[in-house]
Amino acid sequence: MTRSWAEMMSGIAERLVATTGDDVPTWNARVQESGATTEPELRAWLAERGITGYAQMLLVMERFGYLAFLTASADELVEAQYADRPDLRPVYDAVVAAALALGEVHVQARKGYVSLVGPRRTFAVLQASTKSRVDLGLRLDDREPGGRLLPARSVGNRDCAVRIALTSVDDVDDEVRDLLAEAYRANV
Repeated sequence: MTRSWAEMMSGIAERLVATTGDDVPTWNARVQESGATTEPELRAWLAERGITGYAQMLLVMERFGYLAFLTASADELVEAQYADRPDLRPVYDAVVAAALALGEVHVQARKGYVSLVGPRRTFAVLQASTKSRVDLGLRLDDREPGGRLLPARSVGNRDCAVRIALTSVDDVDDEVRDLLAEAYRANV
């Protein structure tokens, strides 16, 4: 099942409670009392209190509003990514099916790409980069581009060292499945 941003935000809110002992409404009240009127002021104020990363992002959005894609469902995000390139959706589906067969994998839809997340961290990213190509970014830090492995300069969140260009379901072959499994194992 693909997770939406709303589901991810719930997880972030749970981690906020676990790390600080206080929930989002309590932090929202503190934010209101802080006097911070701009995002940079609020980020600095939160950082002084040890609130960084995703928890900080959540509280900033609670104060200044959520971007539209953060309230969309996972299916809506994926549909939007492939709306103008329906021939590539089966490629996406084939890679996701291969990833889900590897073990504990969460599919996290973002606005412009989809992260494949193992038990510890993201191990691969799927991005419909052009109207004729899906890039499969792989978090294989020890791999250099060569053969089918290309540089992954602009894939996803830039955590991937290499990518594979996929233009059809036939491209999702044993080599791709093996590299996907290697990336999974390297990041668990």
